[in-house]
Amino acid sequence: QVQLVESGGGLVQAGGSLRLSCIGSGRTFSTYGMGWFRQAPGKEREFVGVITWSGGSTYYADSVKGRFTISRDNAKNAVYLQMNSLKPEDTAVYYCARGLRYGLGDPKRGDFGSWGQGTQVTVSS
Repeated sequence: QVQLVESGGGLVQAGGSLRLSCIGSGRTFSTYGMGWFRQAPGKEREFVGVITWSGGSTYYADSVKGRFTISRDNAKNAVYLQMNSLKPEDTAVYYCARGLRYGLGDPKRGDFGSWGQGTQVTVSS
């Protein structure tokens, strides 16, 4: 069972940037697509984006497209979420999750699991 640990959250002013990290355990980490999600207080968990196992492709929710970038370093069992031009509505707990092996993952199909504990991002106006 893979374990995922997120870090890098914090308090930032609107327009600022943060970089979140997700470190995974296990030798098969590099063979799975990895996703980022977020959940704001009182709201359902929201898909942010996903990266393929190789890092060759990424897909993003419209709400973050052009501002957020997902990357990964399989040698370090790490996935990153670079967040730029942050807005107060980006405030949420951010989670990484494992998708499909040698694939991506569709959140509508429930393809993601092995959730981390999350890291809080707060954007002040």
